[in-house]
Amino acid sequence: MLQYFKPAAFMLLILTAITGIAYPLLVTGIAQAVFPSQANGSLIMQGGQPVGSALIGQPFSDPRHFWGRPSATAPFAYNAAASSGSNQGPTNSALADAVTARIQALHEADPHNKAPIPVDLVTASASGLDPHISPAAAAYQIERVAKARKLSAVKVQELVQRHTEGRQLGVLGEARVDVLALNLALDALR
Repeated sequence: MLQYFKPAAFMLLILTAITGIAYPLLVTGIAQAVFPSQANGSLIMQGGQPVGSALIGQPFSDPRHFWGRPSATAPFAYNAAASSGSNQGPTNSALADAVTARIQALHEADPHNKAPIPVDLVTASASGLDPHISPAAAAYQIERVAKARKLSAVKVQELVQRHTEGRQLGVLGEARVDVLALNLALDALR
């Protein structure tokens, strides 16, 4: 029995060193050298301090800011440690109630806006952490944000256009607007 134990223990130690120490250090080193921003969480810095991540949505409720997609994470919204969808189907009354409440909140925030509300402003993404909204969702909010900031709608529209990202490689995904980057640009206006 001992003749089998020694080689097995030796292989366990060798493979633990390779797969548990050497490989993670190698991959981390390569990631830090080749993709330093992504390897560190795609953090958005302002004044030398992290204000968020380009990969994780944040809650915005001030009328002076663009609002992102609702989050379905628990126990609080945009909880990166609990990424998940609500798992509520279209026939679930809880989903219908949540969407109705979100529609009402949007109407209360901008009662003069009679445009159809884009679906991504009232439904959570699959991860519950989506940092982007569609250009239509941004366009829906332009008047409210412009009025709250006492800016022209044209100026806010131009800012939205500058922060609209196209499809990846020209074909993958859809056009999108990073809500945090857009709101930081708005806050930088004086």
